[in-house]
Amino acid sequence: MGLHKILKYVGLVLGLIGVILLAMIWLKGDDEVIANFQNGIEWYMYVAYFILVIVVVLVLIYVLKGVFAGNVKKTLVAIGAIFAVFLIAYLLSTGVETQMKDNEVLSAGGSKLVGTGLRMFYILTLIAFGAMAWTGVKKLTNK
Repeated sequence: MGLHKILKYVGLVLGLIGVILLAMIWLKGDDEVIANFQNGIEWYMYVAYFILVIVVVLVLIYVLKGVFAGNVKKTLVAIGAIFAVFLIAYLLSTGVETQMKDNEVLSAGGSKLVGTGLRMFYILTLIAFGAMAWTGVKKLTNK
């Protein structure tokens, strides 16, 4: 049996465990979940953390395996491009200390990182739309 099939079955089992645990939480209801958070729900969180760790480790293994099996130069160029977009977004962002709804204060640095994330999203969205438009025009002109 190939590794792909084994991982597919592991993913299926983990998904089923997640669905069963979610159904158990839904059946208990919001009030009981909140009232018994420390007693009954805490182990659900530990199972979720355990599954998350398994998934992250498997993803990292296969990403690193794919990076070293393929062209490392292209991977490093792509990582550098993402870092360049982050740097541009960070330099364009401003940070202002902000009062939040729950009377906590978001620091200027936190505000700048939020702005950076939004600007990165906008820049990458524009790049994606531009790439789709470019390939569409290129297909039309090649025919």
